[in-house]
Amino acid sequence: MSTPDVRTGEVELVIGGMTCASCAARVEKKLNRMDGVTATVNYATEKARVSFAGDVTPDDLIATVEKTGYSAALPEPPAPDAEPVDDDPTRPLRQRLVVSTLLTVPVVAMAMVPSLQFQYWQWLSLTLAAPVVVWGGLPFHRAAWTNLRHGAATMDTLVSLGTGAAFLWSLYALFLGAAGEPGMTHPFELTIARTDGSANIYLEAAAGVTTFLLAGRYVEARSKRRAGAALRALLELGAKEVTVLRGGTETRVPVDRLAVGEEFVVRPGEKIAADGVVTEGASAVDASMLTGESVPVEVGPGDAVVGATVNAGGRLVVRATRVGAETQLAQMARLVEEAQNGKAEVQRLADRVSGVFVPVVLALAVATLGFWIGASAGLPAAFTAAVAVLIIACPCALGLATPTALMVGTGRGAQLGILIKGPEVLESTRAVDTVVLDKTGTVTTGRMTLQDVVPVTGEDADHLLALAGALEHGSEHPIARAVAEAAAERTGPLRPVAGFANEAGLGVRGVVDGTAVLVGRAGLLAREGVPVPAELERAQAAAEADGRTAVLVAADGVARGVLAVADAVKETSAEAVRQLRDLGLHPVLLTGDNATVARAVAAEVGIDEVVAEVLPQDKVEAVRRLQAEGRVVAMVGDGVNDAAALAQADLGLAMGTGTDVAIQASDLTLVRGDLRAAADAIRLARRTLAVIKGNLFWAFAYNVAAIPLAMAGLLNPMIAGAAMAFSSVFVVTNSLRLRRFAPLPGNGGATTAVPSGRRAAVPAA
Repeated sequence: MSTPDVRTGEVELVIGGMTCASCAARVEKKLNRMDGVTATVNYATEKARVSFAGDVTPDDLIATVEKTGYSAALPEPPAPDAEPVDDDPTRPLRQRLVVSTLLTVPVVAMAMVPSLQFQYWQWLSLTLAAPVVVWGGLPFHRAAWTNLRHGAATMDTLVSLGTGAAFLWSLYALFLGAAGEPGMTHPFELTIARTDGSANIYLEAAAGVTTFLLAGRYVEARSKRRAGAALRALLELGAKEVTVLRGGTETRVPVDRLAVGEEFVVRPGEKIAADGVVTEGASAVDASMLTGESVPVEVGPGDAVVGATVNAGGRLVVRATRVGAETQLAQMARLVEEAQNGKAEVQRLADRVSGVFVPVVLALAVATLGFWIGASAGLPAAFTAAVAVLIIACPCALGLATPTALMVGTGRGAQLGILIKGPEVLESTRAVDTVVLDKTGTVTTGRMTLQDVVPVTGEDADHLLALAGALEHGSEHPIARAVAEAAAERTGPLRPVAGFANEAGLGVRGVVDGTAVLVGRAGLLAREGVPVPAELERAQAAAEADGRTAVLVAADGVARGVLAVADAVKETSAEAVRQLRDLGLHPVLLTGDNATVARAVAAEVGIDEVVAEVLPQDKVEAVRRLQAEGRVVAMVGDGVNDAAALAQADLGLAMGTGTDVAIQASDLTLVRGDLRAAADAIRLARRTLAVIKGNLFWAFAYNVAAIPLAMAGLLNPMIAGAAMAFSSVFVVTNSLRLRRFAPLPGNGGATTAVPSGRRAAVPAA
């Protein structure tokens, strides 16, 4: 959590009371009107990041937000020894939903089933419905009041208006009309006849609409809650403890007690606790989380290392240069948060429709009132017709339109290995025109494998591989593991090795079956005085030109061959790129790996545009640059170094085989590591969005069709209830069509199997 920095004029505010993206836009607009203030407000994280200058203070910013009708506060710094609190912001909404549902079910049942209408049933309905409309609907009424003060209309306005009109008219009918008399019934008939409405109550409509919409709001709140999960997952990546050298002895302490300038020990397989400089030892460090480079980096005394990267080789002693909030890991967390804050939240479709629909309905209600008064029909009949317009215009199916489609769409997606986080994700998919693909672990396997064995003339390739594999079996280096695995697979059990030695940064040596063997870089052979013939130099150059790592093998002082090792392209990646192109997307390869490797991979899968040798912050900039060109960008990645770019992109897709950080920062998760699932994910998201739009249309259509009846004073409670029931049934049925969504031909394997052990890492959709 960032703390306020008044000196530099930057502060983060926690904003309360926002119910939709238009609220966030309203707060942002108000703050940006202040002199010297630049603000971005994120509805998902409920935070505002504000830069200010001049005489403006944080208190002025808070006062401005409160004048807009929302609450604001500076975030409280976490207490170091505080007990973890189970703070679930969705709990109050869940309680409101559960209570409202229990009270609403009997109200709807009594209104719709005449046999349940006993002598005083209407008074029981009022007793049950009143808490639902007043207390259950409080979030809608509060938001409607805020909107009214700013001359705006959203779905909250429509809900508050419709349920309030239905409830208040029911009170009038019960206490001042004929509806409160013993034995009053709602006959189950759809007859159209004029009535003054004093015998009609609409409590089931008021309670039903409130409960339906509370359910929709709860589903949305749950998905919104995950917005901060990427930051938590990032900070979990760092080492928790560190072995510090103090007075010549090793002491194990929590990582937050490590100070700049102190030396600490990193054993093989351990995470490096902080950014620093190696003072002793040599090893290979797996820095792929930062660079995306699949080949570990060789380090020795004087080389810089980064916290949270993994020591893959020998023992290192490191002097800390940056700790805590100054490390690259912490900076990456800030990058992710800034990307999330800067990402425009999509205004709900229902809010956009309501912004037009509410003023039209109000105008129709006033026109109806004026017409009937002018027609000398009497004040009660005129008010009946006007209120009936407000009641019928509030469609309860509106609350089901998004949640039902999302529920069915995400359920079908889960069956296919595609997890959709929330409704706002779907808005971006239709407009996406560019897909940025990370290389390592996304287009490629992310694991080094042996690609080729090139022996000198007269040398047997399998014999060469058997010698190299036996020797490399003693090393933990990923390239060595790739050679050893290939040798075991192709030549059988590996032979024993005598006199094994690891030459730091160069390779390994040892004796296999009485033969002295060297495996490593050209520098190792040169140091030992072993000449490399021209044909092997050509083979080495050719391998490196193709983006592969060349490993030389010498036996008994003679160079015997070259092994080419690389991060292999997944078999399905070329097909996946073709499918993405067929969806109208322009693919771009983005990687921290070197340009030669990147171009070789791009050529193999059919990508023309390549951006290589970029750090995590450069990946974010690359995405921003594409967005500045007017492109709508989808990003597919799997690593920690992709997290900020995934958050920045209009649509982030994470491979489920990747890191939890990437998964949390993304909008869609592809459970399997098969890129073909990306095309199906975008297709499913687009189809789900189309169903939501269809649902919204029909949610309004049934009720709009009944508005003329209401204006004519011909609406009875059964017609109002039937319109609401039909629209709800249609919306649910329409959503169920998503169960028939099928992956592209040949993609069955990309989307059905779930790798073992990955479920826990993937957030529920």
